[in-house]
Amino acid sequence: MSNLHEMKKLVVLTGAGMSAESGLRTFRDMGGLWEEHDVYEVASPGGWQRDRAMVLRFYDERRKQLLETHPNQGHLGLVELEKDFEVWIVTQNVDDLHERAGSTRILHLHGELRKSRSTADPELVYDIDGWELKEGDLCEKGSQLRPNVVWFGEAVPAIEEAARVVSRADIFVIIGTSMNVYPAAGLINYVPEHVPIFIIDPNEVPVAGHPRIRVIRKKAGEGVLKFTEEIKDA
Repeated sequence: MSNLHEMKKLVVLTGAGMSAESGLRTFRDMGGLWEEHDVYEVASPGGWQRDRAMVLRFYDERRKQLLETHPNQGHLGLVELEKDFEVWIVTQNVDDLHERAGSTRILHLHGELRKSRSTADPELVYDIDGWELKEGDLCEKGSQLRPNVVWFGEAVPAIEEAARVVSRADIFVIIGTSMNVYPAAGLINYVPEHVPIFIIDPNEVPVAGHPRIRVIRKKAGEGVLKFTEEIKDA
């Protein structure tokens, strides 16, 4: 396939399971706790109001961990698929492993861990150099910078764009997400009729018998490889 316009649109929705093989711990891996705090409380506007230093430290730790990890075979496999498909990645993950692997079209639903944004103007977003974001780090308007992530209870500004991307899919793939987190889970409703849906997940997925859905019961790396074989043979 030589021309991008001839290429089928392959839209991939990725979640925590995508990055698990790179060694990134999910909230579930933490048992929902961080230093005896409920992570849902730490990663929230209320947590930010109560204890800004604690929230900054929590995200510093996430960032430090991220800088020590690398893209896995799943991430790299999606990059390879760009040779034959117009690949769009919609990710619930705040890490930058898709970027570091080399994927070119990535939409972050829940923000980006390695960026900060102004508490006064959400349009002001900055790259974080290294892993620390400290109290007293200010935007150009003089307001404290916060992690550029969507906290529990906050709106997901990118969801409308994600719905548009999904609605143009020729093939839709879900990797490493339980589809329990809304509004992301609702994106499957925007997949056009007759478009095949693949789910790559090592766990039991409650969609058995659905005529459009093919489940590949593998982790991200092996699953992307298996999907690639199947789609090229189709």
